[in-house]
Amino acid sequence: MTTFTFYTVAMSRGQIARWALHEAGADYDQVVFDWATRPDDFLQINPMNKVPTLVHHHGDHDHVVTEAAAICHYLAETHPDAGLLPDTHERAAYYRWLFFAAGPIEQAVLAKALDWKVPPEQTATAGFGTLEKTLAVMEGWLSDNDYVCGKRFTMADVYVGSQFIWGMQFGTIPDTPAFKAYAERCTARPAYQAGLAIDQALIEAAAEKN
Repeated sequence: MTTFTFYTVAMSRGQIARWALHEAGADYDQVVFDWATRPDDFLQINPMNKVPTLVHHHGDHDHVVTEAAAICHYLAETHPDAGLLPDTHERAAYYRWLFFAAGPIEQAVLAKALDWKVPPEQTATAGFGTLEKTLAVMEGWLSDNDYVCGKRFTMADVYVGSQFIWGMQFGTIPDTPAFKAYAERCTARPAYQAGLAIDQALIEAAAEKN
């Protein structure tokens, strides 16, 4: 048995977790399905019935990890030799931007996409403020830093980078010079390219079935 079982759907946030698996050099099997044909036991693994979901076969028991950002960090911690964890001086930026991307940025992008209107006087209550504000904050950081932690790529960049790669691809995030340069640095990584090739093949296979 491999160390991890990775549950995913071809065109989904599972692509984030696959990139993380390849950055970590993890030993994994995949279970690929579409939204209409999920395995009967999947709800027992993840009651939210969503992907990505990672099962870590650890000795005589299993650990289930859900949520893409959590999966990314879990893989960094279980594969310390991959060098994807922050050092002492990088830790603040690592956690700050990992959770900023998983919280305010994702919420703001989704609110805009679904046309959720937050009254101006309630932006603080909503937590993410506005999409423009969250992106301005992130653009300021990435204008001065190559990666989330400064000069060095860490696992936080898998999650944060995915937000910008996907966002610019689908037009939910503008391709400013700072965002574009950051995305290009991320997509040039061999682990990203390896994971993308697998997911592209899955997407093409799914399209042929339909």
